[in-house]
Amino acid sequence: MFHKEGYTIIFISLIGMSCLFLVLDFIGIPWLIKTLQIGLLIVFILILQFFRNPKRHTRLNDAQVISPVDGKVVIIKEVEEPEYFNDKRLQVSVFMSPLNVHVTRYPVGGKVVFSKYHPGKYLVAWHPKSSEKNERTTIVVENPVFGKVLYRQIAGAVARRIVNYAKTKQTVVQGTDAGFIKFGSRVDLFLPLDTKIDIKLNQKVRGGETVIAKL
Repeated sequence: MFHKEGYTIIFISLIGMSCLFLVLDFIGIPWLIKTLQIGLLIVFILILQFFRNPKRHTRLNDAQVISPVDGKVVIIKEVEEPEYFNDKRLQVSVFMSPLNVHVTRYPVGGKVVFSKYHPGKYLVAWHPKSSEKNERTTIVVENPVFGKVLYRQIAGAVARRIVNYAKTKQTVVQGTDAGFIKFGSRVDLFLPLDTKIDIKLNQKVRGGETVIAKL
């Protein structure tokens, strides 16, 4: 199963590679033809795996925050959140490599009260200033039990397009499709200070399934 954001790219890649396969037949050097064809197949397989959208089994729970993306936990710390809350929050950041699933899912269910896009730079996703300087989107979902949870999609050095489906006043369901980041990056979560963190640094997490925090 593939994400809808990849349909056009997959189709164009399939047509382009099919044409290149036909052109390669005119080279006349068997070993070179085989090498190039294998290379093209590898590239196409990588494109397919990047846009995969596996089904996830989310256990809906308003007292829990689940991971919005697949990846590795790279930050757990108390910080000042200056864009929306303007106070101290617990930040949990998940880094996605190009090999991870890149679907963004809602970490909590509730009402979207804030959704804003920021153009910016393309620093590497683990750079300390990437959450302030890079292209990004900031979304806040108000949950009836957990309160307001902010998550931020951040572009990286490779990621050049962030897709965000969250619209203000929209009611969303925990674990459902919230967007997509093309070609690897990072997602930050900002949680209340009294939140019990359920994961550890460098832990691998699965979007829509791994519990990040509890009340």
